[in-house]
Amino acid sequence: MKRTTTMLTAVALATAAGGVSAEEMTIVSWGGAYSKSQLKAYHEPYSEKTGVTILNDDSSAEAVAKLRAMNEAGNITWDVVDVVAADAIRLCDEGLAMEIDPDTQLAPAPDGTPASEDFGDLLVSECFIPQIVYSTTFGYRTDMVGDNPPTDICAVFDLETYPGKRSLEKRPINNMEWALLCDGVPKDEVYDVLATDEGQDRALKKLDTIKNSVVWWSAGADTPQLLADGEVVMGSTYNGRLFSVIEEQKQPVAMLWDAQVFDLDGWIIPAGLSEERKQRALDYIMFATDTQRLADQAKYISYGPARASSAPLVGKHAELGIDMAPHMPTDPENAKNTFLYNYEFWADYRDDIDAKFQAWLAQ
Repeated sequence: MKRTTTMLTAVALATAAGGVSAEEMTIVSWGGAYSKSQLKAYHEPYSEKTGVTILNDDSSAEAVAKLRAMNEAGNITWDVVDVVAADAIRLCDEGLAMEIDPDTQLAPAPDGTPASEDFGDLLVSECFIPQIVYSTTFGYRTDMVGDNPPTDICAVFDLETYPGKRSLEKRPINNMEWALLCDGVPKDEVYDVLATDEGQDRALKKLDTIKNSVVWWSAGADTPQLLADGEVVMGSTYNGRLFSVIEEQKQPVAMLWDAQVFDLDGWIIPAGLSEERKQRALDYIMFATDTQRLADQAKYISYGPARASSAPLVGKHAELGIDMAPHMPTDPENAKNTFLYNYEFWADYRDDIDAKFQAWLAQ
């Protein structure tokens, strides 16, 4: 932690001198309950320590396209960007994100364990700093399913038992995997099948069976709102968003954990920043991804921290006072049947399958 203290002291001195840290930095994320958790755990404490004003931009869903455009224009307006792991791999491969040395540019664990060991296998790209383990899963209206609540992912495709609208994200990721699972493809063969044109067509054909009953969402807050309004009987979104609508808003909604898709979310720093902006971004990253800060985020949202040293520090919700461990996607009771997201597959196939999926949506 010595390096963190040194860097923050330097930033504080620069603030007093009217240096770069007195300026603004733009941090891009996903909005809603997730951005609120970052605001409380990271942004506010960092601003208080350094005097840096943090501007929030909720454009993470479009991060790859926007960073490509910024790079072409030679005008990078973002300082730190929250992305899913597959997008981080793409951005790194394209030279749009800077590489990070975890053991010199991230804080060690409190016992001195290097960051590379503390994050371990979650360091899936040289440009990616993991923040949370989350899942995409389904919530459903308890008052709209009668005495037969869904327990299986394939309930999403069962319009007879569960009539009504369902909400799905307006992209192929996860939807294609669930479609193949519910069309009889074994879990360990899903990505082999999805790598073929025939497999992609098979997934879209399965999605065709519910297409007219789907409300397509783009923002993580959409499904919780649709569920709260009773406009859908079930819908996919991030488990932390469902935690918010269930535990904080007390809506008649429950979780369907079956075949939840585990994923990672974290930070990248765009390539091409000025030296001053790069150093400020690195300073923020070191602060925001230390052991205590990652544990602090779990006080506000039910995502598991990405550092091994953070897990024992996860306690109760900051406002509700409830134990957060049972609400994590990694809880053994919730993780009985998980689906593991394949980062490399989507980094390689995303653009092509995206084009096919959007063409299918337009039909």
